[in-house]
Amino acid sequence: MNNYLNKILCGDSLEILRQLPDNYVDAVITDPPYSSGGMTAAERSKDPTEKYEQSKLVHRPTFYGDTKDQRSWLHWCNLWISECHRILKPSGYFLMFTDWRQLPASTDAVQIGELIWRGIVAWDKGGGSRAPHKGYFRHQCEYIVWATKGKCRKNEHAGPFPGCYKFPVKQSDKFHLTGKPSDLMKELVQIVPEGSIVLDPFAGSGTTCVAAKKMKRQFIGIEKDEGYAEIALKRIDQ
Repeated sequence: MNNYLNKILCGDSLEILRQLPDNYVDAVITDPPYSSGGMTAAERSKDPTEKYEQSKLVHRPTFYGDTKDQRSWLHWCNLWISECHRILKPSGYFLMFTDWRQLPASTDAVQIGELIWRGIVAWDKGGGSRAPHKGYFRHQCEYIVWATKGKCRKNEHAGPFPGCYKFPVKQSDKFHLTGKPSDLMKELVQIVPEGSIVLDPFAGSGTTCVAAKKMKRQFIGIEKDEGYAEIALKRIDQ
């Protein structure tokens, strides 16, 4: 079993998840493709670099899996979340990033996958978030849908945890088109005690795994894109 630990496994997440043992990890903390970067089918089908690249000075590689419509996306989530349910230990945590467009479907997805939906955590990205015009509220928050595999046990090592985190996105700390702040991920991995195993089926540039290593947790990262997997490995080695 230890052959999986503290590694970035390059390949399709669903195929690799099916190889992992039952009741193996303490937490799944992941940021899957949202497939929500547009209000129309034409906008959603654009390359992620067109949808999410905000800086004209920094260009990051594209990634897979962000062009599904909502029905396809929900079905796909059911497949991999069901595998995560199998792999999680009893009372294990499941944390999944999403945005406002996919929030309703995300809460459906965790329940279809037989997890018990416990709530939503807000991530405040700051006032620099874009708005189409002055009549809008800024879309400055993304969300973490969290759930457990069965009973939510009382923690002895830490908690209760914040229901809202505020961490700005810094270009110097962003290694993926949709990368999350390192400090945010270091906070989230502390949901489980030191030595616990954290699984990220969509590791991207490896921020969850880097955070786990820094905070003395073990990790398993899965990433389909060889370029991003290489970035993740370099960050972990450093």
